[in-house]
Amino acid sequence: MKKEFPTIKTERLLLRQFADSDLENVFKGLSHPEVIKYYGVSFQTLEATKEQMIFFADLEKNYTGIWFAICSADNATFYGAGGLNNLSKEHKKAEIGFWLISNFWGHGIMKEAMPLICNYGFDNLELNRIEGFVESENKNCKNLMAKLDFQYEGTMKDCEIKDGKIISLDIYAKLKSNLIKPA
Repeated sequence: MKKEFPTIKTERLLLRQFADSDLENVFKGLSHPEVIKYYGVSFQTLEATKEQMIFFADLEKNYTGIWFAICSADNATFYGAGGLNNLSKEHKKAEIGFWLISNFWGHGIMKEAMPLICNYGFDNLELNRIEGFVESENKNCKNLMAKLDFQYEGTMKDCEIKDGKIISLDIYAKLKSNLIKPA
């Protein structure tokens, strides 16, 4: 029996399961030079983007995470994607990731969507820790992590090669024990 995929809705946003009809929007995001500048995945063709759609489906199928399509509340506009992957049940942690189509940058969409995804991870996936690995030069993402109350834990210097260049990654984390509980 297939587990029901959750949807999360606010007045402004709908976080839902990816559909085949999202392929063009995922390609639009993950082929755009500004969107993928600091992102670890990019695609040159619509056909190649199907690999990303399989990745999203496999996370759910293999219980290794969950990624949401982030849309307007009426589901008419696709904004981007966000979710949790590399989920470790043993260590009760997962890695957060997200991207947004550039037309929607600066509208507070991720500031609203990411806490919903974190809360889903803590409450439904029983996570204790959510990690974010951010390229050290990605100032916008680092600012967002701070706004989302992720704590900077350090930098892994010169730890990866991307496009022939050695990069460093800043490590951020949010712990369930640090969440402020309503009185």
